[in-house]
Amino acid sequence: MDLKIKGRKALITGGSGGMGIEVARLLHEAGVELTLTDIDQEKTEAAAREFGARAIAGDLSSVEGVRKFVDEAGTDFDILVHAAGVTGAKGDPLQMEEKDWEEALNIDFLSAVRMMRHFGPAMVDRGWGRVVFVTSENVAQPYPEETVYNSAKSALLSFAKSVAMAHSDKGLLVNCVAPAFIETPMTDGMMEKRSDELGVSFDEAIESFLEEDRPYLVLKRRGKAEEVAPVIALLCSELSSFVTGANWRVDGGAVGSINV
Repeated sequence: MDLKIKGRKALITGGSGGMGIEVARLLHEAGVELTLTDIDQEKTEAAAREFGARAIAGDLSSVEGVRKFVDEAGTDFDILVHAAGVTGAKGDPLQMEEKDWEEALNIDFLSAVRMMRHFGPAMVDRGWGRVVFVTSENVAQPYPEETVYNSAKSALLSFAKSVAMAHSDKGLLVNCVAPAFIETPMTDGMMEKRSDELGVSFDEAIESFLEEDRPYLVLKRRGKAEEVAPVIALLCSELSSFVTGANWRVDGGAVGSINV
């Protein structure tokens, strides 16, 4: 399928992670010029080499970090895929400390706001732009032990909708993709911790998590990054020219409600 974006320039944050790499693969195949960023320079360069992409390490969790990144990367991008994020601290919502909230909000939410201050206006000026933020099933079905993550990703979705409402008529289309329990280093870490706590194998930890904590995930397995990437790539393309302000769930049925 021709995504009709050959020659466009894309920036992918979280570019050395599984989801970032799979999106990069599809956009590279579509003829897009890529820049990947992540916090670890070595991992970012390793991911970029596969696609002949530019690699720029960056810490997007602060105003200064984003400014430093933009000084090096520039703002000449048609596409932004913002996949950088953390699960954050877990536990009783009333027991989360200030640092727990700050970490999740800075990395999962405010990094996107800071990036868009730089890249959004340039896309508007050019009259064409595609932005895809990675949210989560948690924006539709929050889990009490993941409250800082729920809140940060919900704020991200609200921000995306607001930008889409304000600027889509100028060619800037903004959407979100909401995965659930995908095979990534993030969920690997979650399951390794669960395995240790329960004294069971990694696979048994996944099985019990699905049974106890994700009862609506009817496919009964973790999703794969390559199952999320095509949805993101579509929303980056010219084929999605009538889609904006949406939150596309790729969740194996994990959210129990009707998507309206």
